[in-house]
Amino acid sequence: MENVLLEDLKWRGLLYQQTDEEGLKKQLNEKKISLYCGVDPTADSMHIGHIVPLLTLRRFQQHGHQPILLVGGATGMIGDPSGRSEERQLQTTEQIDQNVLGIKKQMEQIFDFNSENGAKMVNNNDWIGSMSIIEYLRDYGKLLSVNYMLAKDNVASRLEGGISFTEFSYMLIQAIDFNHLYDNYNCRVQIGGSDQWGNITTGLEVIRKMHDEETKAFGITIPLVTKADGTKFGKSAGGAIWLDAAKTSPYEFYQFWINTADADVIKYMKIFTFLDREVIEAYEVTVQGEPHLRKGQIALADEMTRLIHGQDALDQAIRISKALFSGDLKALSVNEMKDAFKDVPTFEMNKENKNIVDFIVESGVSSSKRQAREDVTNGAISLNGERVTDTAYEVGSADRLEDAFTIVRRGKKSYKMIKFI
Repeated sequence: MENVLLEDLKWRGLLYQQTDEEGLKKQLNEKKISLYCGVDPTADSMHIGHIVPLLTLRRFQQHGHQPILLVGGATGMIGDPSGRSEERQLQTTEQIDQNVLGIKKQMEQIFDFNSENGAKMVNNNDWIGSMSIIEYLRDYGKLLSVNYMLAKDNVASRLEGGISFTEFSYMLIQAIDFNHLYDNYNCRVQIGGSDQWGNITTGLEVIRKMHDEETKAFGITIPLVTKADGTKFGKSAGGAIWLDAAKTSPYEFYQFWINTADADVIKYMKIFTFLDREVIEAYEVTVQGEPHLRKGQIALADEMTRLIHGQDALDQAIRISKALFSGDLKALSVNEMKDAFKDVPTFEMNKENKNIVDFIVESGVSSSKRQAREDVTNGAISLNGERVTDTAYEVGSADRLEDAFTIVRRGKKSYKMIKFI
């Protein structure tokens, strides 16, 4: 008995482990279910490594099932030992609350909250936060043996280096979450990354022991996303690729996907986009036959930037990209220029008028006065997108954007930001 959704997830490479594949197929074929994924608010934004389980949850929603988005206001204060070699730095309640707000905003960009099977958002602090230590130990602590918990990979891997009782307790508290959602939201499935297998199966164990009837709960994990060369996915030269536009601008976000290697682009389209199989397979033909056109990368960047930041931000990212490619910076606003050139080499100098030759030599754009005069005369120098060909030109206040910076271009692709102090 096949299930269209599960077959699509397999094709996309999104199924790593399942606790009971046949049982889940039967559930999905018989009725619509609720299922959940948790995110701990360890920062005020998620990054792209966090969103694969969430996007998978969204695929279930598209097939009529109801997603429950659990933000771990309680578990976020403890720290998940999974995938870590050391204790997490504990955060204040105020930090956690602020982080929850940031993550909620991003969830609302990904999920539909208003349809018949609209997503629900819950915070586990609502039921964990009021629980006394006696309740925790009497009602739940007796359900699991220490031996059972020690055997879990996420704990076993930390035993030699040491693990606090706080982080050791994490899996039981996450198990309480699954049981709470099972009882109160008719939730039947938990989805998580491959590092969550131990936590998910512990949740199933707690549900089994808390209920007399045959439990119908399931766990699914999703593989760790890697690049074709085996290296970690989701980082650029500047660090993590965040969903928050203030941390990673829509232009930087767009460029991350545009720069995807040919060997990875189809894999990422399957994992991250909601494009149909036929569309992705057509792009696969193009990537193999005409890789220089980069049609797959453009489609991937368009889909992801639109999903996370919206159409207006995508339009802006494309406009900046085209302006940089053509060298026509005049098409950009001052803020777009700031965004586009945030990571280019910078040089600081005083606010005083300077001859163009002296200006580009002092800032290191040209290597000598002779080279500078040649660059200017040949039309190789532009200030804020305006070409300068007169060696007698004076660089002054009119060339300072917001009276703070000037973008100098030499040749086709060499840019420098001059900041004025």
